[in-house]
Amino acid sequence: MTLKSVACIDDLRRLAHRRVPSDFMGYYESGSYSESTLAANIRDLQNINIRQRVLAGAANRNHIQTVLGERQPLPLALAPIGLSGMAWRDGEIAAARAAEKAGIPYTLSTLSICSIEDVASAVSKPFWFQLYFMKDRGFVADLIARARRANCSALVLTVDLQVLGQRHRDVRSGLSVPPRITLGTIGRIASKPAWIANVLMGKRKTFGNVAGRIPGTENLLSYMDWIKSQFDQALSWDDVAWIREQWPGKLIIKSIMDADDARMAVKSGASAIVVSNHGGRQLDGAASSISMLPRIVDAVGSDIEVYFDGGIRSGQDVFRALAMGARACLLGRSYLYGLCSAGEAGVSKAIDLIVSELDVTMALAGVRSIDQITRDCVQS
Repeated sequence: MTLKSVACIDDLRRLAHRRVPSDFMGYYESGSYSESTLAANIRDLQNINIRQRVLAGAANRNHIQTVLGERQPLPLALAPIGLSGMAWRDGEIAAARAAEKAGIPYTLSTLSICSIEDVASAVSKPFWFQLYFMKDRGFVADLIARARRANCSALVLTVDLQVLGQRHRDVRSGLSVPPRITLGTIGRIASKPAWIANVLMGKRKTFGNVAGRIPGTENLLSYMDWIKSQFDQALSWDDVAWIREQWPGKLIIKSIMDADDARMAVKSGASAIVVSNHGGRQLDGAASSISMLPRIVDAVGSDIEVYFDGGIRSGQDVFRALAMGARACLLGRSYLYGLCSAGEAGVSKAIDLIVSELDVTMALAGVRSIDQITRDCVQS
């Protein structure tokens, strides 16, 4: 199979598995513990039926949506994904460029291989920066300052990583970053020579946002030890207020899964929230993102923009989330499969697949524009 013959996101997933070592694909795809929430994200989306409408005059469709006050051609953004630079050389730059071509926001992860400055120098339009709370507030303040200097258009604050959910796949594979050198590791990585050559050509082999800034974190392994020590179980909404003091721009709070928390986000002065359970990678046994979306939308009304993340694998899934009240959807693993397969071209392919499916779905559901996609368009 080649990129030209790819017909859907699952085809990109198959290509990704052919190209990237299984240890890294396991990291990208895994959920926490029994992975019940990971499975629910996908299952519950697919269980929402789309109403087929006919003779509705649905010609001349458009996908335009306003996100954070900016008019953009699609109701999409690319979600933050750590270690993207291990999927493809300079993977964060490749994804950011594909997003820019599509006219949608790209979100750079704190745990990126390419740095904020690397990405800023490679694109012409502002991108979003995703931030984790850490005990080292000096480092957090420095990250925010760097994001401001890079002209990032929004700060995406992820708030559900005060402890790390165990991912059994990583434990079973023995995954570490960098990989521990065992006979199994050598065999699995050596079986993907094209991946090795590609990644070795990248700008960096460590976490770009930390390199040279935290003593004792000269390589990936020492950085991971440091980041694990930085999880802060005492985090509260007071810390969000501190972030607001550091960041005067648009703030998106990601990983809201409760109506009461959504109301608190409104009070915090955030511009938007993302309904997300971290792709099923944190609290296993939590509800799917889509099952909580309408409750949260109803709780906040028009007080704040609500975005959706979790389980999107098709344009039909985007339609379902929009119908349940999301203003826009964040693509995660869907675009990552494209990145693993073919870098920037693969990410563009993933976006094109999603948009094409969304467009056909709109036509067959009898709607011409994003604002016409309402709960009346689906049956759960």
